[in-house]
Amino acid sequence: MKSLTLIALPCALLMTGCDTAEPRFDAPVLTAAAAPLEKVASRYARIEIVSVTLPSYAQAEEIYQSDADGAILPLGPLWSDEPGRAITQQVARDLDVITGRLVAPEPWPFRGLPDVRVDIRVQDFYATTAGQFRLSGQYFVAPEEFGPDRARQFDILTPIGGEAGPGAIAAARNAAVSELAGLIARNGLR
Repeated sequence: MKSLTLIALPCALLMTGCDTAEPRFDAPVLTAAAAPLEKVASRYARIEIVSVTLPSYAQAEEIYQSDADGAILPLGPLWSDEPGRAITQQVARDLDVITGRLVAPEPWPFRGLPDVRVDIRVQDFYATTAGQFRLSGQYFVAPEEFGPDRARQFDILTPIGGEAGPGAIAAARNAAVSELAGLIARNGLR
């Protein structure tokens, strides 16, 4: 019985330390029924989203904001998920809704190959002092067999509502990523 108590005590102490977790922020996921996303026909039936690459500061869990001098600094609160993974997942979900096609993040989980790969490389990923979320970079559309290769730049600014707290920043980030998915569908997948 003593050995059981000696094992249980450290486990209980470890569990109480878990209660002090920092809050994490993300916006609710839009469903196909509730999504205000435009519908765009795609020439590709099977679309793979390559894992989104981010600048080094944005790979961390912290939410970042630019200051008046242009420095990009951690705001303090944390994202609910690793940002690159979260953006990759959201682009796949949004493109699924927008195009009505089979869309999945890499690695491709289905038999056979995708018809096209979409590779997104982000340069800017932060809240601004002007009350906007900035998402900029470049995306590449690479078909497996038919259709043109495409490379396009994007620079998206979405307004941060309310008092520009972490929840509002997360909602603005979500809107920026949805806007990016729409750009990719219109300019890369038709």
